[in-house]
Amino acid sequence: MTGRDFIAPPCTEDIHILWQDDQCLLVNKPAGLLSVPGRHPANRDCLISRVQEQYPSARIVHRLDMDTSGIMVLALNADSHRQLSRQFEQRLTHKCYIAEVFGLVAKDKGSIELPIITDWPNRPLQKIDHEQGKAALTHYQVLSRNPTRNSSRVLLTPITGRSHQLRIHLAEIGHPILGCDFYAHQQARALSPRLLLHAETLHFHHPVSDEVIKGYSPCPF
Repeated sequence: MTGRDFIAPPCTEDIHILWQDDQCLLVNKPAGLLSVPGRHPANRDCLISRVQEQYPSARIVHRLDMDTSGIMVLALNADSHRQLSRQFEQRLTHKCYIAEVFGLVAKDKGSIELPIITDWPNRPLQKIDHEQGKAALTHYQVLSRNPTRNSSRVLLTPITGRSHQLRIHLAEIGHPILGCDFYAHQQARALSPRLLLHAETLHFHHPVSDEVIKGYSPCPF
């Protein structure tokens, strides 16, 4: 649970620079590392603080959950930060994730459209709320099924970017992500020591040239 008193365990894995120019960086965030500093003073170690040791002007544009690994873009100046942030706000970026989920998903592909709201008494948990929740849409495609492990490997394309969207959407259809300590039942949690969710691709327009940058971070599981 990542509340005010939560102290993140040390993350010994390195951040890898996947691509860079004078406007932005593409980096690979390891699982177990915060994207930004946490509320607790002990949670200073995070992706942006590490990157700023080498690139002092780096600015966060979007985030991944601490337990999620994968690709992120960072801006290197104020103008690029504004331009990239606008793309995320207006859903002009394209993101795909790889996950391993509990059970054998019946349909080869489909969509999950369930509105999400913060579960305030239990923050940072989210919940489905059909009356007050914000619209949330996730497309999924089954890549493979493993009857022996009773799991499925899926490609996830979130159209919206709600907090914990992928985790809660998969759990709601009965296929929680393995290793998820927020929404998975004990059997699914026990199948992996880490959350099996990885941001594999990120496409966006370069903040100056407008060229489509297609970032890729191979899935580590």
